[in-house]
Amino acid sequence: MGLALVSAQRAFDQGEFPVGAVVVSDGRVVAEGHRVGSAGLAGRPCEIDHAEIRALRQLAALGRDFDPGRAVIFSTMEPCLMCFAAIVLSGIKEIVYAYEDIMGGGTGCDLESLPVLYKKCPVRVVPGVLRKKSLDLFAEFFQKENNLYWKNSLLEHYTLTQAGIKLK
Repeated sequence: MGLALVSAQRAFDQGEFPVGAVVVSDGRVVAEGHRVGSAGLAGRPCEIDHAEIRALRQLAALGRDFDPGRAVIFSTMEPCLMCFAAIVLSGIKEIVYAYEDIMGGGTGCDLESLPVLYKKCPVRVVPGVLRKKSLDLFAEFFQKENNLYWKNSLLEHYTLTQAGIKLK
């Protein structure tokens, strides 16, 4: 998770929403991604280039030599529904995340209630690893004056409250 936090810091330093993801297999990092596009062009964020999706794109380049069943993905924030579905379909069997996404987290999705494609993809979810460090980075992001991403959202309010910061 420490490397995912480094990746999230990279996103933060670039003015992006501070989410980082790292895929580890057999004790070595095989893919990494951080959020891009949250600052948007012409004021509209791109909701495709999430950290987890970018890491999964790197995995695709590894080809058939990579066994996703032996991999773990670490993310500084709970994957959204889009990312959760992509991770599940990739064959990765374990998701470890730091900070819960109170507004859009997808890991609570009941795979058994979904169509057969998803039912056959069991995944283990481990929440809260290095949560405080991730929370601190999100709180710092939401306090930036020039940040407009998820401004005044449930996520912003929850995050600042969790960090002990009084809302304005």
